[in-house]
Order: sequence, then structure tokens, then C-alpha cells
Amino acid sequence: MKKRMIGLLLVTVLGTAMLAGGCKKGSQRELSQMQSVNESIEPVEMSDSCRNSYEIFVASFYDSDGDGIGDLKGVDEKLDYIEDLGADEIWLMPICPSPSYHKYDVTDYMAVDKSYGSVSDFKALVADCHKRGIRVLTDLVINHTSSEHPWFQKAKSYLEKLPKGAKADYGKCPYLKYYHFIKDDTDRTGYAKLSGTDYAYEARFWEGMPDLNLDQQKVRNEIAKVTQYWTDLGVDGFRLDATTSYYTGQNSKNIGFMTWLDKTVKRQNPGAYLVGEAWTDSMTYSSFYRSGIDSFFDFDFAGNDGFIAKTVRGNMKADDFGSSMVMMQDRIAKNSETGIDAPFYTNHDMARSAGYYSQDDKGEKTKFAQGLNLMMSGNAFLYYGEEIGMKGSGIDENKRAPMQWTADQKEKGMTKGPVGMEKFQMKFSPLDQQKKDPYSIYNYVRQAFRIRRNFPAVARGEVVVDQGLSNDKILVIEKKPKDTSLSPVVLVYNMSDKQQSIDLRKMAFPEKKLSGVLTVNQKEIELAKDQLVMPGRSIAVLTRD
Repeated sequence: MKKRMIGLLLVTVLGTAMLAGGCKKGSQRELSQMQSVNESIEPVEMSDSCRNSYEIFVASFYDSDGDGIGDLKGVDEKLDYIEDLGADEIWLMPICPSPSYHKYDVTDYMAVDKSYGSVSDFKALVADCHKRGIRVLTDLVINHTSSEHPWFQKAKSYLEKLPKGAKADYGKCPYLKYYHFIKDDTDRTGYAKLSGTDYAYEARFWEGMPDLNLDQQKVRNEIAKVTQYWTDLGVDGFRLDATTSYYTGQNSKNIGFMTWLDKTVKRQNPGAYLVGEAWTDSMTYSSFYRSGIDSFFDFDFAGNDGFIAKTVRGNMKADDFGSSMVMMQDRIAKNSETGIDAPFYTNHDMARSAGYYSQDDKGEKTKFAQGLNLMMSGNAFLYYGEEIGMKGSGIDENKRAPMQWTADQKEKGMTKGPVGMEKFQMKFSPLDQQKKDPYSIYNYVRQAFRIRRNFPAVARGEVVVDQGLSNDKILVIEKKPKDTSLSPVVLVYNMSDKQQSIDLRKMAFPEKKLSGVLTVNQKEIELAKDQLVMPGRSIAVLTRD
């Protein structure tokens, strides 16, 4: 894949107070004046120093043909937007044929759902992404298939024709071994009865999603064909769905299977990136790194009850937030020398973040939470629409609402959203309006992505907390990459809603030049001599002179 080029210094143009107030020493306005200098600096290769990943539910993203359903051509048409936002990787939620709106019950692993377009459309999208240096991940759903998948249908047909009381002959129907069929007429947790037969089958999510028998070599061979197929089409890796359910309650077997899967995919593409969903406690999902899988989503920090939301509400102290990042870093390192954290704040299974905070009409808490997520080390993930503070809670369909490009629902590209989605009003303005506001949620997120890209240590640095300066309101951390070619940075967080002053003479790290800022309103971060003055809910990036 072609590598993108970026400048050495941050161009501070968005989401800050640079447009108001006088020019002050070390202020954000002064940073904005560095723009003309930055544009003349010889760029450096971004390579793998940063990954800003953007999760897309294709059906609700952008409609290219006017049928009200988002499609792959629609994603392709919006690559300018994705690139300008600052994302260098997209994760496409399932795109294979499926009877459901969410498509996590696949009927054909080597095809594209007709509502999304064609394989040719997918190949064109990947090619256009790669021209821009954007990587492409697809969802790999292999814990289960749809009950309408031909494998299951053949097994089902055989059992339905089997005489009452007769024993199944696995030689006559090899697809029986693709799933977990048992001869049982009692209710068993995690199993669904096959109507009209003496058999039941494992289906941990619901009866329309029969679990695959991942111990079977034939099933693994099928999976290897699937990953090879998409690898040949140019994908750069996979998001692994429901890894804790591969073998429910058997984590050692989950790790063993993922070890096989990682080796299989890496033989097909040594540069492939795999990120797993393990919705469980961090002690468990950190142990999954032993499999060799590159990343696992960091659920401890995510959602309405995660560390990010708790910190924004003031229910978690600033220094405790720093300690939590170190804890996660240490747990990953204990299980893998190459593991990369995958921080995220929300996803398609969670209520959207615009509903997390009361009295947040200006979106300042919503912005700051995104800042906490996107300043974490690892490969950061952003769910589409979160960059503009979209709403969506309750039933799953609500969490996959149409991307709000504009308030005019009849405008080109607007989608209808999933069937069954409830009607509700968005809290914040649509994208076309937010683009015009330098203090919008959109421009804040865009700025955060640029900080990650221009300061690779933000994404790749190991966290060290300055215990002397950090307290319940202030967090000071150094991020020092293992790669000595990357310069360290210091991040200073004011987690409170009040202005705070930090005496940099007492800071344990040598980085003391104000080089990047994230603020939630027009109030500026200022550096005068050794005093860093920070408005409420702000983040400063310090480098060495």
C-alpha cells in the first residue's frame, strides 16, 4: 500500500480559540500562525506510526443510487470526506449477503449483499482507498452463520427427512459437523430446537445464528478460503466479531483458535491487521493477546459506564484515568510483545455518546470525551456520526441511524436507516452546518485526528504518568515510543471544568513547548514562561524546543 505524507508539525486550524483574542506568547493563536511555516517543512512518511480508524455501517452512510440504502459506491464517493476528517483506515461492518439489516448473519461469505452493490464495487472502493493511503478492514463473522446459509440448510434438510428415532449418519451429510447438533428434546441454554426433529443446535445469540463447529478442520478450511478471498480482493485486515463466543466459557480454546486464525491470515498477507471484539473484562481480553492477534477493543474505557465517560462526569479522578491507561498498557505487554491497544468510545452496539451527559447543549463534554479517546495510545476507532454528536439509543436500529450530512432528508445521498428505527430528533447540527463552525464537535474530532497524525508518539508512545504534577483534576503524561526515530510528547489534561495553572518547572519531562491544543470552546491555552494556563476540559501537547 502506498504511504501517505504528513508534515512534521501540527497545523492548528480547527476546534480551537485561534480566531478570537489577541496574540499571546505560547497561545493557540500563535500556534495558528505557524501554518505558513509548517506547509514548507519537508514531510515525513506516516507509515504505520498512526491509525485513525473509522467504523462504517454501509446501509446508513451514503446512498449513491437513490434507493434510500447506503452502498459501497456511496462510501467511495465520500472518501474525500473520510480523508479530510483524518481517518487513514476504515472498518466496514458486514457487507456479505444476509437476511437482516445488520448483516451479522451471513448467507454467503464470498459475495457482497446486492443492496450494497457488487464485488466490482468493492474492488473499486479498495483501490480508491489505497490510492489515498487508507486501509480497509472488513468484518469477519465466523462464530456463526445465518440459519439460511447453504451449509445449515443442507444439514437441516437432512435431519428433517431423518425418520423419528433414527441416528444421523454424518457420512451422508458432512454439513452436520459444521455445526453443533445434539440429539436432545430438553431445553438447553444456548441451544435451539430444530422443529420437527429430535435435534437441537447451538445458537448462543438467537436461533437464526447457528454457531459453527470451529474444531472441525473442514470448517477451518472454509474460513481460510474466506480470508484468502477477501485478501485477494485487497483488504488489509479483519475485525473479528464475538471472539469470546468462539468457544463459550472456554477462553483457552478461544485463544487457541485465534492463534490458528492469526497464523492463517498472516500467511496470506504478512501485513494484515486483526482486531478482535471481546466484550468482557480487561483481564480476559488482555489475555487474548497471547493468540498473536494484533489488537482487541478496549471495552474498559468505552460506553456510558466506561472510564472515559466517568472521567468526563467527574466520577473518576484525572490521575486515576492515567493509572488506568498504564494498567491496560502493562496487561497487554504481559501477554504480547507486539500487541497494540484498540481504544474506542462507542460502537454500533452501544448508545451513542450524545446522550451520555446532561446539560451539555454546547457539546463540550461530548467533545472532551472524544479527545480522551483519541489521545490514547494504540489504533483509535471512531464510529461514524460520532464526529458530529449523533444521537441513537434503545433498540439496535436506532444506533445505526442515517449519517446526518444535512438536515434535508431528501438531499442526495441521505439514507432511510434500518427498517424499524424509531423517529427521534438529533441533538446537534448536521455536518454541513458543523463544518462552518470552528468550535463544532466535527472540527474538534478533526483536530484530534490531526494531532495523532502529526505527533506519532500520541498513538505509539508508552504512557508514563508524572506523579508529582498529576492529581484529581490534572493529568500529565509522557508518551515515549519504542521507535527512537519518533519524538516523545507530553500530554497535559485539565479534566475539570475550571481553569487550571500548571508549573512546568516541576514537570518531570523535558518537553515544554506548546505545539498542539484541544479545547472545547473559545478559551485559549496559554504558555507564559513556565506557567501553562489551561481552560476547563482542555488538552495540551508539549514537545521539546
